[in-house]
Amino acid sequence: MSLSAIKSTVTSKVGRQVLIAQKHSPVLLFGIGIIGVGTTVVLACKATLKLDEVLGEAEKIDDQIDNAKALEDPAYTEEDARKDSIINRTKTAMKIARLYAPAIAVGCVTVGAFTGSHVILARRNAAITAAYVAVDKGFKQYRKNVVAELGRDKDREFRFGLVERELAVDTDEGVAVKTVKSVDGDSLKSDKTAKIYGRFFDEYNPNWERSRGKNAMFLRSQQNFANDLLNARGHVFLNEIYDMLGMERSKAGALVGWVKGNGDNYIDFGILEDLYMGQKFVNGDEPSIFLDFNVDGPIYDLI
Repeated sequence: MSLSAIKSTVTSKVGRQVLIAQKHSPVLLFGIGIIGVGTTVVLACKATLKLDEVLGEAEKIDDQIDNAKALEDPAYTEEDARKDSIINRTKTAMKIARLYAPAIAVGCVTVGAFTGSHVILARRNAAITAAYVAVDKGFKQYRKNVVAELGRDKDREFRFGLVERELAVDTDEGVAVKTVKSVDGDSLKSDKTAKIYGRFFDEYNPNWERSRGKNAMFLRSQQNFANDLLNARGHVFLNEIYDMLGMERSKAGALVGWVKGNGDNYIDFGILEDLYMGQKFVNGDEPSIFLDFNVDGPIYDLI
């Protein structure tokens, strides 16, 4: 192997290790901080054990100064006593500082480690949020363009993969069969990435009922309550909606949600977004429904 190849390999490996260290730097700094706290306490305790000795020596010197003053020797004036007292206190302060210097130094390093860990995480969170906001805005704009050019059905078809179904609808001439496009539930359940924030409300949910119409009534009442909460408080997290509906929380749900005055300015569970499933669910003919929440975006970026 040539020298240049060896140099390239070593540089590559070192660069990767540096990158890994940077990746885990908040955890490393936090660990250093934890160790530093314990070390600071131990060093401070050791210094305190020696403090009585230092203070005792200073007290003896003060006694000697007082005794010299009591002798009223013309060679030792009040000014001499005052200067000796100042010197004694200065030396005592320096001795105490030297005693606690290791604890103070380690304490400063500890604070620096905690601060560094916090700063790195704060910067990373800000960068992640900014990246998400950019992607979210781009995705929403893309969907708007699709809807404007091809229609809402095509947008849902591209996103979820719709299938054609027949739906009976009431008309002036009686009941007519209409062909509509609907979400393929089986396909969507197997593809978690397509759902993004959406969830199925089905028999696996603790709030689901077998009785006709109760499920739709429950979802509508929770949607109304969520909108009342949005109007009263000004914001609602997606995880709060999941809690209302008895669904498992998500990591994204702790960040995204609705802020009053943004987006649609209301919370919509998307019950009737899918005409086929929505109408059959409301009528009690369909036991489950896919809820596609109209999330505004990251709450902390919208306030």
